[in-house]
Amino acid sequence: MTESKETETVTVRTYIPQYQKERWASHASDLDMSQSEYVRNMVQAGRKGFEGDSEEPRSPDATPGGSGLETQVLELLSSRTYDWEELVAAVSDDIESQLEDALDSLQAQDRVRYSGRHGGYVVTGDGNGD
Repeated sequence: MTESKETETVTVRTYIPQYQKERWASHASDLDMSQSEYVRNMVQAGRKGFEGDSEEPRSPDATPGGSGLETQVLELLSSRTYDWEELVAAVSDDIESQLEDALDSLQAQDRVRYSGRHGGYVVTGDGNGD
């Protein structure tokens, strides 16, 4: 299977002070992530709050060392103790937020729309927005 230009992985280089690299490497290790996965996730998390940031395809988890859910659970537990119900609620809230963002983006691209007649969201045309 070949990758499309949207999901093809490419190299990005940046230069940071040694102490910062050590901090990032340590935090990535604590989260059971590779350094590439850590930087990719932190950049994406940081971009969420910027206006005008259009929805982009998410980077595939091409780097072994941790799933998105595992990372999210570790981040939650690093700040305090949660019981099962609290963890489920915290993770569910994030999924609901991601779903809402995805639906907003797909509607803006005219790839899906809400149809009362059909009782929910439906794909428009072929789903490609063309």
